[in-house]
Amino acid sequence: MSVHLEREMAFLRKNILEEAAMVEQAIDRAIRAVRDRDAALGAEVVDGDREIDEAEIRVEEECLKILALYNPVASDLRFIVTVLKMNNDLERMGDLAVSMARRAQFLSKNEVPYPLPGDFDIMSQSVREMVRKALDALINGDDELAMKVCQHDDQVDQLKRKMGNEIRNMMERDPQNMRGLLKMLDLTRHMERIADLATNISEDVVYLVRGEIIRHSVKDV
Repeated sequence: MSVHLEREMAFLRKNILEEAAMVEQAIDRAIRAVRDRDAALGAEVVDGDREIDEAEIRVEEECLKILALYNPVASDLRFIVTVLKMNNDLERMGDLAVSMARRAQFLSKNEVPYPLPGDFDIMSQSVREMVRKALDALINGDDELAMKVCQHDDQVDQLKRKMGNEIRNMMERDPQNMRGLLKMLDLTRHMERIADLATNISEDVVYLVRGEIIRHSVKDV
């Protein structure tokens, strides 16, 4: 590897890790905003989305520049391809955090006479752990940790279904509060989608380390 390419690859790694840290913080704040019905914290998440978007563009531009100028091969090329995929997933996670934050703002300003479903804290903690471990796997090139994240996704799916049924039962009993309950239902979907994207990132880590695509076989591994 040339000195120039090595420097560019190190810079790319730094940028994707910085973006990942911003996204993880946004998800954590969005969940806290929902749990505490904290409109101000929700607004911070919404306002911070531009920074994540700008980070996503920087990473993509850096990948394209390296591809154009250095024609990387082997492990370097695999790293760039992986970063391009992760970059998109991270930006989508940031968007989902914003959607959650906006629902936190709604719930803080509108009287919804129901607490969050009982499993919200369990699901949100599971999602945060999946995100954290997926990013730790990326930082450390830990394919075993990445596999554990992938195998944890089923638990989040089950919690989402359970809470969804609970909220739909509330809707049937109390249609007058339909709008607020729909916001709660959206929250379960957003968290489940964040978990899916954490799984995507973990699958990409496995590809980066092993050169193996596990996307359609991970649950059988």
